[in-house]
Amino acid sequence: MAEAILAVKDRVRLCSRCFSLTEEDPCAICTDVRRDSAQLCVVAEAKDIFAIERTSAFRGRYHVLGGLISPMDGIGPQQLRVKDLIERIGAEKPSEVVIATNPNAEGEATALYLSRLITPSGVAVTRLAYGLPIGGDLDYADEVTLAKAFEGRRAL
Repeated sequence: MAEAILAVKDRVRLCSRCFSLTEEDPCAICTDVRRDSAQLCVVAEAKDIFAIERTSAFRGRYHVLGGLISPMDGIGPQQLRVKDLIERIGAEKPSEVVIATNPNAEGEATALYLSRLITPSGVAVTRLAYGLPIGGDLDYADEVTLAKAFEGRRAL
């Protein structure tokens, strides 16, 4: 068991492009020519990529920030991979940046900061939708979730 843990420590590293966990650099997602290079999804942590990949709903590329802006914890944009993101957007010129951070105070602050930073470059900045879970019950939804669901409604 100890040897396996040491082997993982030696083999797993961060991808030099997206900063996800990988054994190969660049990672399999970054080198997959079938992925849409016009879409870049920004996530807080590498584990978020795995959650999105399970859905098979996104076929673009990713960028891992390494956390979220949290002034209470002393984490600002300087501690995240924001500079790398801006440089990557300039080099790869995606048409859309999808911000996929958690819908909490830190995720919202990070999304707003990134949006204000990226929008002047002319790249479309989008955010994951909010709303009710599939199979959920309106009786159990909180007011904020219901309000966000109304704001994000779309035509059928």
